[in-house]
Amino acid sequence: MKKLLLITGIVLGLSACSAPREPQLTIAPNPTISNVPIAQGKSLTVESRDLRTAQFVAVVDNGRKNVQPIQATSNLRVVLENALSRQLSSQGFKVGTDSPNTVRLDVLDALVKVEHSMLSHNMVTNVQIQLVAENASTKFVKRYSGKATSEGASSVSTEEMEVALNSLLEAVLQDIAQDKQLNTFLNENF
Repeated sequence: MKKLLLITGIVLGLSACSAPREPQLTIAPNPTISNVPIAQGKSLTVESRDLRTAQFVAVVDNGRKNVQPIQATSNLRVVLENALSRQLSSQGFKVGTDSPNTVRLDVLDALVKVEHSMLSHNMVTNVQIQLVAENASTKFVKRYSGKATSEGASSVSTEEMEVALNSLLEAVLQDIAQDKQLNTFLNENF
């Protein structure tokens, strides 16, 4: 009886290991790190919200009503909040939790859409982020967005989708880092 239980446990364990897993994308954009600080220790708190209607980061349409949504391996909102915090810290801001000054990152869109046909693919990547910087007396709101498209003769791998989304997220983070209006507002009001 013990041998039977042992064999059953091994078979169940091996079958769980060999079960097919749904693909996921690793989202890890690199922030724009500043070599020259623009702020001298001004404090702020970084917050974020995910305002997307669906939580997947990619959707693959293979035709014939076969649409597959793909999730991220980690929470996109948290990944972007951490990247923005590192970016602002490199610019000389003191990022903490008890500041009256807040910078909130709202994720409005972050999606890779892939359409496959028999011999080709079309990939469209969209990112839209809203930044809200505020304290008790003033507020700054601005949207940053990006779009990238690519076509090819073969199917698209999850790695290619990851590169497309991470590259676009990095471009949007770079736009935020280099935004003179935002930097002026933060320096004058925080």
